[in-house]
Parts: sequence; structure tokens; C-alpha cells
Amino acid sequence: MTPENTTPRSDRLHTAINPSDMHRFGGKTVLVTGSTRGIGEGIARRFADEDANVVVTGRSSADGQAVADDIQNCGATATFIEADLADIEPIERLVTRTVNQFGSIDVLVNNAAAWTHGPFLDRTVDDWETVINVSLRAPWLLSKHAIDSMPAGGSIVNISSVHSMASDPQRFPYNVAKAGLNGMTRSMAADLGPLNITVNAILPGPVQIKDDPGDDPLLEHRLEGLPADRYGRPADIAGMTAFLASKEARFVTGASIPVDGGWTACLHDDPDVYGTRHSVD
Repeated sequence: MTPENTTPRSDRLHTAINPSDMHRFGGKTVLVTGSTRGIGEGIARRFADEDANVVVTGRSSADGQAVADDIQNCGATATFIEADLADIEPIERLVTRTVNQFGSIDVLVNNAAAWTHGPFLDRTVDDWETVINVSLRAPWLLSKHAIDSMPAGGSIVNISSVHSMASDPQRFPYNVAKAGLNGMTRSMAADLGPLNITVNAILPGPVQIKDDPGDDPLLEHRLEGLPADRYGRPADIAGMTAFLASKEARFVTGASIPVDGGWTACLHDDPDVYGTRHSVD
């Protein structure tokens, strides 16, 4: 009989389901935006497990430093650089400080996003600018500045969303920014291919960030009908990110890949999401 996994549930959120002994990123520097918690934290920890020099970044100094310190305590190399990607100057400073410390940026993971959304008719210009600046403008400018310090064989991975393909009601303008990120991924892949740099996007589905999914109202209605029969975990997104940044994926570029437990493969008509349907004669 296989013994039960005794790892605490919170730890399993950030640990690969089948831990690997590969060390593909030794000596490489990986910058992960929005990595003070959630999916970004899981991605940062995965690259640290594979021997990368990891730059953790976000707006919260306390959370970010805690992640970086914990990675270092596990024997890997990490540093925290505070940056609010809603503004332009911190973007340039983030790239400069990363290069000054490590000499290059081999992998850039554009994960940070603004989660402001709601009914289309209720959104404001401020809502639009907040979401677009963080979720779309920042990945563009970060990539643009990082390229000068990214050697051949480098990779950019943009963390998009299944909402870029098929969205629930009241996701505007988040779904607009993520659709734009998919388009930007294709443009970047086409233009940066001659530099031997790959660019891909990952489209996460419902991902469990907290220990108890019942604490997250965005997940309450989603498990029924999800082919994988479980929520995603940061480790699921992190595994695909590491693959796309690795040598094994050098022939993959310009792709937008759902990592969603089959969510986008299905038609959903959940009344908790869409409300009661009425036929029209």
C-alpha cells in the first residue's frame, strides 16, 4: 500500500506533484514578477529548485523578502526587489538592479497582473488604466528592457489566463488585457526568434491559492464539470513555465497554452455563473 502524503497541504500547493531531480537552470537568472505570493511564488520556488538565481519582485516588501529568505534558507539563491509595475520607472529600475547583481536575465516570467474587473458598463477609465498598465504595458516594457541583457537561448513566459479565450461575465477589462497579452506573445515570438529567444504564454484555469478553496469565492462554483476533478495549484503552472523556459522547449514559441484542468475544453452552463437562462421564441 502506498503511504499517504504527509506533506502539509499548504506546502503541497507550491511543490511539484512528481518532484524532479533535474537542475536545468544552474547559473541562469530568472526574474518572476508578482512573485510575493500565489502563482508567481510557486514559479519562483520551482526555478529555485532547479538551481536558478531567482529575483522575487512585487509591491509588498514584507511578503517578497519572506519568500526570498525562505528560498535562501533552502540553499538556493534569491533576492527581492520591490517594484510597482503600474509605473514606468520601477520597471526600468527592476531590470537594471537584476542585471547589476547577476549579470543577465536568462528567463523573464511576466506574471504580475491587476485583478480589477466587473460589469462592462460600470468600469471606469481608472479601472482600465490600472489593469492595462500592470497586465499589458508592464510585460511589454519589461521584455523590451530585458532583451538587451538576455543571451541567446533565453526565454520569456507570459502568464495570461483562460479568460483571454472564453470569459465569464463581469471580467472586463481583465479579459481584454489577457487577450492582448496573447497577441503580444505572438508578436514577440515572431520578432525575437532571430535572436534565439522563445516567447510563450500560459493560460491558467482555476488555481487554488489558499489552503481552503472555500475561502476563495472565485473557485466555489468551478470544480463540478472540471475534467481534472480538482483545482489547479501553483505547482501546475510552475511546471509548465519551467518546461517552456528549458532547452527541451526550444521549438515551442508563440504558443498560448491552457493549463486549466480541461476547463476550456468544455461547455459550461452553470446557473451560479450565468444566471437563469430564458428561451426567446
